[in-house]
Amino acid sequence: YLTVSIEPLPPVVVGDAVTLKCNFKTDGKMREIVWYRVTDGGTIKQKIFTFDAMFSTNFSQMENYRKREDLVYQSTVRLPEVRISDNGPYECHVGIYDRATREKVVLASGNVFLNVMAPPTSISVLAADTPAPFSRYQAQNFTLVCVVSGGKPAPLVYFKRDGEPIEATPLPEPPAGASSWAPRNLLHRDLDDTKVPKSLAADGELGMGNPFPTPDPPRGLAAERDSVTETIPETVVSREFPRWVHMAEPIYYFRHTHAPVSDGTVEARATLTWTLNPQIDNEALFSCEVKHPALSMPMQSEVTLVAPKGPKITMTPTRARVGDTVRILVQGFQNEVFPEPLFTWTRVGSRLLDGSAEHDGKELVLERVPAELNGSMYRCTAQNPLGSTDTHTRLIVFENPNIPRGPEDSNGSLPSHCGFRFVLALTLTVILELT
Repeated sequence: YLTVSIEPLPPVVVGDAVTLKCNFKTDGKMREIVWYRVTDGGTIKQKIFTFDAMFSTNFSQMENYRKREDLVYQSTVRLPEVRISDNGPYECHVGIYDRATREKVVLASGNVFLNVMAPPTSISVLAADTPAPFSRYQAQNFTLVCVVSGGKPAPLVYFKRDGEPIEATPLPEPPAGASSWAPRNLLHRDLDDTKVPKSLAADGELGMGNPFPTPDPPRGLAAERDSVTETIPETVVSREFPRWVHMAEPIYYFRHTHAPVSDGTVEARATLTWTLNPQIDNEALFSCEVKHPALSMPMQSEVTLVAPKGPKITMTPTRARVGDTVRILVQGFQNEVFPEPLFTWTRVGSRLLDGSAEHDGKELVLERVPAELNGSMYRCTAQNPLGSTDTHTRLIVFENPNIPRGPEDSNGSLPSHCGFRFVLALTLTVILELT
């Protein structure tokens, strides 16, 4: 007689040592013990180890994994460091000689499933649709995305706010559009009439009824800022605050998806969406936490929602001359900003050098600046969904002695006249810089 049984295995973690035990009973004479790894739903059986009792020799059929497994007591295979690719069913086949004839072999087999788990290798939290503008006239939806990679099986992902778990309404399917499922019942505006564009103020009572007819609040702000008579000190940094408030606690919406990766792991994505309230969400700490059977404690990543504050602007060259290429760059802020800000450059009272009304990006480049730009003021607006801040810098353009100033420089005028004009220009630029 011949019976074969294999002890079931609990799930194991990548890197652990695994022992596959093949238990058998027989009163016959041993011929061989063969271990197979079963793939493709049982259609393919890959021979991984053989014990030949006739010659008392062991063979490994896994060329790429040679010496990864050992046969103990001729029936037990040990994998010193299990991998995700080792996941799957295994079979142990035992053969004995038939009593009637030594030319016939009787076979029996048993099977076991090796479940290999892998803890997540990375977790990150980011904001969807960034960079994005700030609107002080209309509430906006905001979405945090938590991406967890490298885990097997799919992990359990959840969000916390200031250390407390968030109770969210599940969204099993991706939203068709923000307007179809967003929490609109929280919108309420407490507007400052002095900041409302005339086109909107003419509509009557703005704190009631439908939202504004245009989702482009910077249009009203631009009309307010583009006045030629605007007087702005060079050191002023202004911040924008919302003109509306929520009357209730936010309603959170949660969606969880996962997709298999070619290496056998799963990428999990969790999204948390709510109507942002900059008055209470600014400086709020949100964390994404992950529970997984291969982890002894939850894995987490956290972000703090912060509006931009105190942009640091540099200008190169520091002493610009006529014909130079000037670069004005935002190097950072006085605080850590999340999510990524949107930067917009404008020239106070006029258009930019290339004729455009504004320029997007952290850097503004002015090619071959003319003398006419001397004293011009440039505004950088940095904004994210939590707030907006403006900062200004003034461009001082000095004369370039290497560039002729005009026809009078080549018609035989006296050098003393040129020197007088140069000193006068320097004096005027110093006065403009001081003012």
